Amino acid sequence: MLNNRVIAVFKREVKERVISKGFIIMTVLLPLFMFGLIGIQVLLMKEGSTKFNVTIISEELDLTNKFQNELLSVDEVKEGNLILQFNTMSKEDFKAYLNSKKQELLDEKITGIVYVPNTALKDKKLEYYSKTPQNRRLSEMLNRPINKVLIDTYFSNRALSMEELNFARQGLDVTGFKVSKEEGFAEAGYGSLILTYVFTFLLYISLLMMGQMIMQSVIEEKSSRIVEVILSSVSSKELMIGKILGSGATGLLQMAIWLTPIIMVASTTWFMLPPEVSISLSTIQIVYFLLNFFIGLVIFLGLFATVGAIFDNPQDAQSGLWPVMLLIIIPFFIAFSMIE
Repeated sequence: MLNNRVIAVFKREVKERVISKGFIIMTVLLPLFMFGLIGIQVLLMKEGSTKFNVTIISEELDLTNKFQNELLSVDEVKEGNLILQFNTMSKEDFKAYLNSKKQELLDEKITGIVYVPNTALKDKKLEYYSKTPQNRRLSEMLNRPINKVLIDTYFSNRALSMEELNFARQGLDVTGFKVSKEEGFAEAGYGSLILTYVFTFLLYISLLMMGQMIMQSVIEEKSSRIVEVILSSVSSKELMIGKILGSGATGLLQMAIWLTPIIMVASTTWFMLPPEVSISLSTIQIVYFLLNFFIGLVIFLGLFATVGAIFDNPQDAQSGLWPVMLLIIIPFFIAFSMIE
């Protein structure tokens, strides 16, 4: 099967793919885009430039004062990123107050209103009114101090020491340990989880990009009559085998280039990562990943090349590509659902 003619087509395909502008741009820009996107997200989270204006209301003045004393000591309040107002009113008065503030909530002049009924001292159920009530960052700011006040108030009339109160307020701190044959029991952070998402994303992008390239190549060669000249020297089977293996080798090279920064981070001391995001990769894992990637890539390249051979122009090929896309997208979502 791998004769001189197939090898010649293979070399031609690799040469054309590697020196193509699309390959160079995607190979260089994709890692920069990924790391840049992560960097921007981290920077935005670190800067915390968004300011929140929140009103906290309870039914008891004593509880309101406790909320005020506790929340005004929060770092975000001191930095000016969280502006708080406190009030005390009954449930009936709160309904009228909420209606009067509805337009300000819609205009986002007020980020949100937290209502703490007296029943919260028993069931810890609060009410939060906002245009965007599922704001995770704001929840992280408010949940801990509000919970602390509720716990302190609940146990204030009980004979508990400060140590017992601190224990009741304290959340769980779970440390995960990875069990492996090589390292035995080792503390694990979030690095492996992040790595799983990155690898899944790279697989998806590579399959789409290399598949589109080989499909476009087959269509162009058919439309420009180049294939007739090539088939005078090689058979159609040899041509397709050479093209698929050449594109597969190009995709493998591209994936190896993408993995190089990750391998450097995991295996060298040039980059000092926090312990909770440390990355552990062995040579066997990398080889196993690249081998399985190459096998899967060759299979999908064959499917993309088949679509290109069936249709005469890219527009028709796109309409006939959906079965192949389903074979890529469905495992992609299954992979994310399996990540825990």
